[in-house]
Order: sequence, then C-alpha cells, then structure tokens
Amino acid sequence: MDVAYVCEWDKRPKSNYCPSVPLVCAWSCRNLVAFTTDLKNEEEQELTYMIHILDTEHPWDVYSINSGHYEIITSLEWDQSGSRLLSADADGQVKCWSMTDHLVNSWDSIVGSSVDGDPIVALSWLHNGVKLALHVEKSGASNFGEKFSRVKFSPSLTLFGGKPMEGWIAVTISGLVTVSLLKPSGQVLTATESLSRLRSRVALADIAFTGGGNIVVTTSDGSSSSPVQFYKVCVSVVNEKCKIDTELLPSLFMRCTTDTARKEKYPAVTHLKFLTRETSEQVLLCASSLTGSIVECWSLRKEGLPVNNIFQPISPVGDKQPSILKWRILSATNDLDRVTAVGLPKLPISLTSTDLKVATDTKFFPGLGLALAFHDGTIHIVHRLSLQTMGVFYSIPSQRPTDDQSIKRQRTTASSVHFKALQLSWTSLALVGIDSQGKLSMLRISPSMGHTLDMNTSLRHLLFLLEYCMVTGYDWWDILLHVQPNMVQNLVEKLHEEYTRQNQALQQVLSTRIVAMKASLCKLSTNTLARACDFHAKLLLIAIGSTLKSLLRPHLLNTPDKSPGERLTEICCKNTDTGREENHMTEPDDNLIDECCLLPSQLLVPSMDWLPVNDGIIGKLQNKQPLKLQFGKPVSVPSHFATSQLDIFARSPGYQKMDNLRRLNLGVCPTEETKSCTRCGCNTMLKSPNKSTAVKQWEQRWIKNCLCGGLWRKFPISRS
Repeated sequence: MDVAYVCEWDKRPKSNYCPSVPLVCAWSCRNLVAFTTDLKNEEEQELTYMIHILDTEHPWDVYSINSGHYEIITSLEWDQSGSRLLSADADGQVKCWSMTDHLVNSWDSIVGSSVDGDPIVALSWLHNGVKLALHVEKSGASNFGEKFSRVKFSPSLTLFGGKPMEGWIAVTISGLVTVSLLKPSGQVLTATESLSRLRSRVALADIAFTGGGNIVVTTSDGSSSSPVQFYKVCVSVVNEKCKIDTELLPSLFMRCTTDTARKEKYPAVTHLKFLTRETSEQVLLCASSLTGSIVECWSLRKEGLPVNNIFQPISPVGDKQPSILKWRILSATNDLDRVTAVGLPKLPISLTSTDLKVATDTKFFPGLGLALAFHDGTIHIVHRLSLQTMGVFYSIPSQRPTDDQSIKRQRTTASSVHFKALQLSWTSLALVGIDSQGKLSMLRISPSMGHTLDMNTSLRHLLFLLEYCMVTGYDWWDILLHVQPNMVQNLVEKLHEEYTRQNQALQQVLSTRIVAMKASLCKLSTNTLARACDFHAKLLLIAIGSTLKSLLRPHLLNTPDKSPGERLTEICCKNTDTGREENHMTEPDDNLIDECCLLPSQLLVPSMDWLPVNDGIIGKLQNKQPLKLQFGKPVSVPSHFATSQLDIFARSPGYQKMDNLRRLNLGVCPTEETKSCTRCGCNTMLKSPNKSTAVKQWEQRWIKNCLCGGLWRKFPISRS
C-alpha cells in the first residue's frame, strides 16, 4: 500500500475549510468522490456545511456545494449508476443531488424528503435488483458469463412490468424508518414508520438488502452492553401511497461484553456495518474506549432446533427438523488501537470455499479485505472473514516498527493526524482517506497485497478486473494505477484475445468500451502512444458509421424491399462506368480558365490531432512518487517528473485547440465555453453552433458521455 497523491486545502486568512464532525465520504462506480467539510468564517463565527465532489483523475478540480443543510451532514450515498448523490443531516433533511447538464463540476438538488428535527443515522438508495457475483475460480474461463454470473436478486420495490422503483430509505435517531419513492412523474412519495413498538434511541444503524426484495436494518443505542437489534422492512405501494411494514429479527450481544476481562473495557459501540449492501447475514461491529478498540465479525446462520422426544409428534419419516436463525461470531481481533474509520469492499467477490481457496493460492485479494484506520495514523487491511491483517499503511515513515519496543512506543505516542473517513474503490485497488486536517489521500492497494508474483499472474489479476469493469460499465481508473509501462502491450493483447472469445452479441455490446479501454492503457507507455491515437480515431469512425446507419435505416425492417443502406451499398458495388464519351467533350471557355488561374496553387490542410490533450494525473504517477496537490490549483509536475512521456503529451503554448467531436478548429483562445472529458481529455463546445437536425442528432449522442465513455467537466472561457 502506497500513496498516489495527497490533496489539501489552501490556508485562507478569513475563511477556511475545517473537517466536519462527523466527516463522511462516498465513492461512486464512476470514480467520483464526495466528502464533507465545514466552511468556517472566523469574522462571522458561522459554519457552512459543504459537500465537495471531485473526479479522481482531476482531484484539484473540486466542485464545492453549499449544501443548504442547516445541521451537520451525517450521510452521503451514491446511486448504483454513480450519477446521483444523497445527502442527509442531523435535522432529518435528505437531499438528492444530480448533475446539471451532465457535468461533473455542476450539481443541483431538485427533490428531497424530511423528518423534521430527527437526525438521520443511516441512509441508502433502494436496491435495483442487479447483482453480479465475481468468481475467482472461473477467472480462466472463456465466457464472461461464467466469470461474472448474474445473481437472482429482487428489487426493493417494482413498478408495473417488473421495473425497479427508485427511491431511498433512512433511519433516524429516534427509531423511525422513512422511505421516499421517486415516481416517473417526478413526484416523491414518502412514508414513515417506527422500527418497533417501543421506540428507543438509535446511535448507530446500517441498511442491507435481501435477495427476496426485503430490507434489513440493524441498530445499536451506542452501548456495547445493549443488544444489537435487527429488523426486516418491507416496502409497498397501496392506493398510490407508500406503505412500510416492519418485523423484529434475531438480535445479538457483542462477545467482548460477555468476557469478564473486557466486560467494561470497551463501553461504546463506535462502528456498526453490514459487510456489503447485499450481505445482510454478515455484520461488522467495533467497540471502543478512549484508548483502544476491538472488532468482531458476526454471521447469521440457520441451525437445527433440538426438540425433546416428548414433544415430537408421530410423523412420517423424512420430515425436516425445525430450524432457527441465530447470530454466531465468525472472528474477533485482539486489543487494538482506537479505530477511527472503516472502509468496506464493494467488489462482489464470491465467498464459496473453492473461490476462497483459488484466491488464496493465486494471491488475488481484491474484495476480500476491509480497511481499518487507527488513531495513530495507520491503516490496516484485514480479511473480511478472519479479520487477520493483510497489509499495513504507515502515514509517517518513522512509524514503521522494527521491534516489539517500537510497537509499544508507537501506541503510547499516537499521531495527532489520523483518518476520519475511508472509502474503497469499486475494484478495491484504491483507497481514499480524509484525515483530521481535511487532507485527501489516494492510496494504491496491490491486488496481491504486496506479495511478489510472476508477471503472468499479475497481468491475470489486472485483466480479470478490467473485464469486470467492461461487463459492468464501471470506470476503470483505479486499475490503471497499477499498470506499469512494460505491462501495456501484453494487457492490450490479452484483453483483445478474451474479447474475441465472447459470442457475437456480447462483442457488439462491448465493441466501443474495449476500444476506449485499450486507448487508456496505451497512453501509459511511450511505446504505444501511436496506438492510442489509432484507437481514438477508431472510436470516432465507429460513432460516425453507426450514426449514418441509423439515418439510413428504415422504421420498418420487415418490409420486403431492401433498406436504403443496403441498396446504396449494392449500387456502389456495381460498375457504373459506361465508358468515356470522348466525341461529345467540349472545351472550357476562357472565362473559366481565367477564374481557375486565380485559385491558390497550394492548399493548407490543418493536421488532424487524434490524441486529445489530457491534463489528468494518471500518466504522472508511473514512478510511484506521491504527488502533493492543492484543491483549486491545477497539477504542476516537478522537474524530476518530466519524462519523455509527458513531453509527448505536451503542446506548445500557441497550439490550435480542437473541438474533437465536431472536428472544428477553436483557435488558440476559444471564445466559447467548452467541456472536457474526464478520461481522454476530448474537448467540445458546451453549446451547439449547429441548427441542422442531422448534426444535432450527432451531438445529442454525446450529451451524457464522451466517445470513450468518460464524463464531462465544464471549462470556463478563461481556462480554455
């Protein structure tokens, strides 16, 4: 585990960003990171609760939102598409944020809900019913369907025809559960219900989903001696109104409270989390004191219920034994330093015994580790089932222990700077942390957790995750963090080889995505930059070809006649040369010859620049040296970072900027507002200058995404 870059705030004299308490952070599948700070104005002694959204490729280009929340923000949650964000506060307000004009640095909140005066302690989007299982055992299989199987999973609520209904669920501090549903018309249906008949204080809560479409909520009152409660929540729509039904499920007591030696050592429950949103049968608990913590992992199991012979009725042989659901502890840690933050994996890795064995044998650990941040500034990656340490990050190099004495010194002289929020990326190859000073750190996590592997195995791990992103449509920026220049050629070849092994229908679906993936890989090596240009050109040509086909294709394909496109192809293939009519040729008149003489003898054709200028950070992280960045200031690379690769990407100060979608020359200083792709750097004008219907149809294709699938960020005129 090592630092890729650190980004911090500029110290301002009158107003500055200070870390929120509590500080919350969320990472989307499009590699957008959202986190909170408080904007402190020292003159007016007021706090403004801010939400900051950044793209991991351009962390300095942070978009800061005055959230409009009047109390501290307690939760941030991205939806499954990674394009909308929920924020909730300590006054019971929930806001839904979405991109304005599909720009990552322009956000607005239109809808929301509220439970006035009741702080929200847990928040989640309703499940859309889409769940994949990633099988390490099948990583060598030829079919993507075997590697990434679709798991039968029901949405939390369905509309007519089985379409999932969008909405969110929240749990309040007084024991209420509130559900808000987004109707297709844009209206919001909201209902609120008590989790149990006897309402009690809820200090911590979390939300998970079951395959049957139910929701499971776990709560704790904050005391380790109190039970951790679980509830089943069912949501339905009856007579155009939202209805909530709740049911009490088996509860548990933390094991540390039953141990006489630790009974009162860790009085407070500080973290309560389901291991993933889709595993309501596994829960992580952390109990803490002012100086230390202990972590326990519990699992819900079905066990046989023994019945005395007296009460067993005479029944046919073969009747099933009665069973009961019971929480059993899977694993627990020894005494730890105080845990300050927990980051959970999002990669849906299969946990069957075969998959776990193959993962252990091949040292493939993404999705199997969760992150724990400690008060001494360190981060430990521990196994999600055994809680055994898999990797350690020391925020200060001098913290690295060399013997038992240094370990003791490390605990007694704890660092004042520690991480207050952690989030793992969607492939678990990167970790973002916000510390107590408000700095954002981006960490790489090796797929093998530091184990030395041969080149083929390392490539196999990265290829497996690239295929996962290709199938799901998730952004693969965090995988590129681990690609070295000498890997690029092999990765591109192996990726193409795996792609050609799929059936034709799947190849057609993934045709543009794999070209974009190859282009982003080729940019990481000087030897393959020319191929990156080819792939960008191919993306544009594929898009033009599909646009022309859509214009020529008839509305009814079942007509007996051939389509216009087929007829056009047929005509072009025929030899239409009927011979030269030399006898009927006439000489041009003198006026035409004079006009032709006035034409310029040389024609200046501007060079086609197929590789867009990319000011992103991924190409500057190859030598494993962490970059120190500042929010609001573009990256300036020191001289020792200046490699031949960066020189190739550089353009002269007076180069002509190009609208890469319209193929228009914008000049050295464009007078129009432009937008740039967050991934490939493709530029295009924000507002269309065209009035033609056909051209508008072309531009409409790229409203949400770039040719490469990346998102757009707005560039003001002054920065273009």
